[in-house]
Amino acid sequence: MPGMSLRVLYLHQHYSSPSGSTATRSHAFAQALATRGHAVTIACGRYDGATTGLGGPFRRGCRAGRVGGVEIMEFDIPCANAMGLRARTTAFLRYAAAATRLALTRRFDVVVASSTPLTVAVPALAARALRGTPFIFEIRDPWPELPRALGGVPGPALAAMEHLANAACRRAAAVVALTDGMAETALARGTDPARVHVVPNGCDLGLFGPHVAGWRPEQAGPTECLALYAGAHGRANGLSTLLDAAAMLRARGETRLRLLLVGEGAEKPALIARAQAERLINVTFLDPMPRPALGALHAGCQVALHLLADVPAFAEWTAPNKLMDGLAAGRPVVTNQPGRAARLVQDGPSGIAVPPGDAPALADALQCLAGNPAQRTAMGIAGRRQAVTRWDRRLLAEQFCAVVEAAASRPSSRPSPAGGGADPIRIESSGWAKMLARTTPEGFNAQGNRSRAPSDPSDSAVARAATHPPSEDTAVRRPGRVRAGAA
Repeated sequence: MPGMSLRVLYLHQHYSSPSGSTATRSHAFAQALATRGHAVTIACGRYDGATTGLGGPFRRGCRAGRVGGVEIMEFDIPCANAMGLRARTTAFLRYAAAATRLALTRRFDVVVASSTPLTVAVPALAARALRGTPFIFEIRDPWPELPRALGGVPGPALAAMEHLANAACRRAAAVVALTDGMAETALARGTDPARVHVVPNGCDLGLFGPHVAGWRPEQAGPTECLALYAGAHGRANGLSTLLDAAAMLRARGETRLRLLLVGEGAEKPALIARAQAERLINVTFLDPMPRPALGALHAGCQVALHLLADVPAFAEWTAPNKLMDGLAAGRPVVTNQPGRAARLVQDGPSGIAVPPGDAPALADALQCLAGNPAQRTAMGIAGRRQAVTRWDRRLLAEQFCAVVEAAASRPSSRPSPAGGGADPIRIESSGWAKMLARTTPEGFNAQGNRSRAPSDPSDSAVARAATHPPSEDTAVRRPGRVRAGAA
């Protein structure tokens, strides 16, 4: 809505500024909205590795302040990749409850709900139903599609997640997806195609690139070729395959390569123990680091790694930042994912794609790059060129802002009175209603009746369904319409 200032509530439980070690897409987009004159309030939790820029103690479960032109409200709700399922579930529901209270007690013109977790849709739906506030639903990882693909989620929980995902996609004024594959999941749920937009992950060309001074860890030899994996160390990341490749390289007598693994996650202790037990002296583990330091480490390395477990659904339904960071840094990217990631590295080419779960092929690709500096340089130049011309996050942020402004001005995005037009969401009709009912002002539910809180929020179907996304966590386009710069 050019020329008019909007009050924007930006919901992202895992928000971080660049000072943290996690993805900063929401930070960049919120800053872009503020630059266009909008009043932005970010509501987030306390995510492991994230830094909001706020200091001081939490009071009554929250701390707030202005950082970089936006208001940040950080709830004292810890969440981490390494946490168990029940603890993560509780964190998701606590955040949804706190964000719902905020969305219903303050006036906003539009809400941005960035998923995952999927429960971020609850406050957005509540604001639409009770305050008539339009919302944008951003799909960073499609749920329940990915949890279903990974397995281990009970059927009733998946059914509850289906209900919530359907409601979010159908009632959103706009849906923003990070890939065409994610956009297709929204369309399959009955979303109006005119309201579905693809705004992929982009590259931070300031923090990553040839202008950044390089840094190498002390364990690295001066002439070693360093291959860097920076990201989550969870089940979905399939890092055991990387250790398999490391063992093969050591058995071949390859001494030019060192593999660096930076990050945290539930699988990290087991990975470290295995590397020590097998004497994989060509592997180094590092703690998570702020984004500027990660940019310096990329500049000091020779190869970037983008790895996930062998799950077919990942091919089109993930958009990890580590791939974009490698392109922006001007480093050849080795990916073990078919589909979108493989298409990106084939441009130039700017890297090598190997089959998922194929340790010998991964070892071969790494060995090839270690022995061919000229090829590494050529691929790195192609990757940086692709980052600058196609994936500049500043341009993507402007396109995201345009989607938000258009959604806020769309009259049809607001619910109609009973008996006409769009039907208001029936909050009491779903498995997550119990949690939402306890969060509305003064203990009243959507129908105006005094609500009774459930004895244990982890009893809800959504709670049982909670799982961690595999990704962290490209130009706006409609699914099926390929524009310049689209993968």
